[in-house]
Amino acid sequence: MHTTTTIIIRPKTIGNDVSGQLVHVDADPFREQLKRAVAGFLAGYSGQTMTAYRVDLNKFIGWLDSTGVAVFDAERAHIELYARWSETQGLAPATIGRRLSTICGFYTYCPDERLLDRNPAAHVRRPKQNYESSTLGLDRNELGGFLVQAGLCGGRDHALACLLALNGLRISEALGADIDDLDHNRGHRTLFVHRKGGKTATIPLAPRTARALELYIGERTSGPIFMNHDLSRRLDRHAATRIVKRLAKAAGIDKRISPHSLRHSFITAALDAGVPLRDVQEAASHADPRTTMRYDRGRGSLDRHATYIVATFVAGASR
Repeated sequence: MHTTTTIIIRPKTIGNDVSGQLVHVDADPFREQLKRAVAGFLAGYSGQTMTAYRVDLNKFIGWLDSTGVAVFDAERAHIELYARWSETQGLAPATIGRRLSTICGFYTYCPDERLLDRNPAAHVRRPKQNYESSTLGLDRNELGGFLVQAGLCGGRDHALACLLALNGLRISEALGADIDDLDHNRGHRTLFVHRKGGKTATIPLAPRTARALELYIGERTSGPIFMNHDLSRRLDRHAATRIVKRLAKAAGIDKRISPHSLRHSFITAALDAGVPLRDVQEAASHADPRTTMRYDRGRGSLDRHATYIVATFVAGASR
């Protein structure tokens, strides 16, 4: 059981007055070791990735505590039981897969730091993933209507909508951008973006996006691009989500739209426009082309199936 001990520390005496301070000292060395292990694992990440991994580990550790199993005593069976329990809670396979990935990463870290002799998660089975994207995106007309509404609002709304819908940025990438990241390169207006996983990229901005950003930034010369209303701090993802939902409602779109929906819409619009898969993959910063292909399958790419091309090709052969 986790216990704490209360110790009174009296650092000094002034006259007859004894100054004291109550300090709670953790009397469970295993819990302290776990805290250091988690902190060391998370130190290799930053931003939203670190936040997500912390949440995943906290949920797993909480579940282990409820079953009376110490983190460093867990076996493969415990991790897979956690996955089965997560299924009973109605979590999607993708969510369970991500949590297992975090747990496996943590247990891979532990032997490297001599916290464990072996990795209990080495052979944990992952749930089968659905390779069709379930995110609701906007079709060409809806995306156009959304951007028209954003243009009517102008300012921050228009600039944010353009970056998300016309560049397909993740919301963390858009909100993390600073004015200093804007530049000119060989005739292009560019933005230096901090990507997921510590990657970086310089992306071109369409004239509409560049103009929207310039109008919104105005006379500011440094700091975050996207700020809250009184310019006291960087715009957060919750406020950005509210902006996107408000614009979608004003445009008459009744789908449940989020910032990621605009990224989804950018990818499907690029594929519909005939942009090669490899170029879409690079624009979306997908490490695996199969991730990009999920969006293609999700929009029903049967119209472009190779069978039609082959049939036409063979029919035109000389007899």
